[in-house]
Amino acid sequence: MKKVLTLMVAVASLTLSASSLDDFADLNGSLNIAGGTAHIKCEKQAIKNIMKKYPNISITIAGGGSGIGIKQVSSGIIDLANSGRQPTEVEIEKGDLKLFRFAIDGIGIIVNPQNPISNLTTQQLQKIFSGEIKNYKHFSANSALINLYTRDQSSATRKVFWKKALEKSDIAKTARVVSSNSAMKTVIKNDRNAIGIISLGLVDKNVKLISVNGVHPTLENVKNGSYNVSRGLFLLSSGEPKPLAKAFIKYMRSKEGSKIVSKNGFLATDE
Repeated sequence: MKKVLTLMVAVASLTLSASSLDDFADLNGSLNIAGGTAHIKCEKQAIKNIMKKYPNISITIAGGGSGIGIKQVSSGIIDLANSGRQPTEVEIEKGDLKLFRFAIDGIGIIVNPQNPISNLTTQQLQKIFSGEIKNYKHFSANSALINLYTRDQSSATRKVFWKKALEKSDIAKTARVVSSNSAMKTVIKNDRNAIGIISLGLVDKNVKLISVNGVHPTLENVKNGSYNVSRGLFLLSSGEPKPLAKAFIKYMRSKEGSKIVSKNGFLATDE
């Protein structure tokens, strides 16, 4: 419990801090980031800004899922992990993890734009994702087999969706597994009968968002609490972050960073 309280204080202190690209002026070296894939979109823009001004700084970013990121930062393979969920107490203790939230994200259910369904209840979602219901004829005049897609076990997108949208009901073992939010968007775009889950920050015209219990998954509804399938986006370090990692965290939490976060379809933590 004491460890969790320490992490909350660390988050609060960064929330009140000001930061800009000038904080990188006396720094050099490399920073390796990996883990959750929802983060990549906005962090790439931040990295571009930093490396353009300071060529002596090298920052790499990779996916793999939140669970992979947590394991890698805990073992010292990477400097910062992206996570779309809070680590467990066991993970915190094992990796001496420090947690820094910089954005809030929603998780939406998506189908192909040609799919006529627009709303599903929690019970209907549970039956679809458990494999109990296998045909769209139960929800519309469209009689077609449901092609179910999900994320892998290390994905925080999957874990949050399972907990908040499915209320911890089963996900069918026959569901097709994809490795990232971007990959999910691609398969849904190319499969008329597909249904899957995605970070709201990656939604575009190539996929169609489905309302849940009559509530549409928008950032405004995430913000006002009417759509609760949401989560924080976190950066994690093992122990106190090193200078370059600390500067990056502060930048993502700054006014400049918040603009990048908002521009890329997420809620900044001060919104």
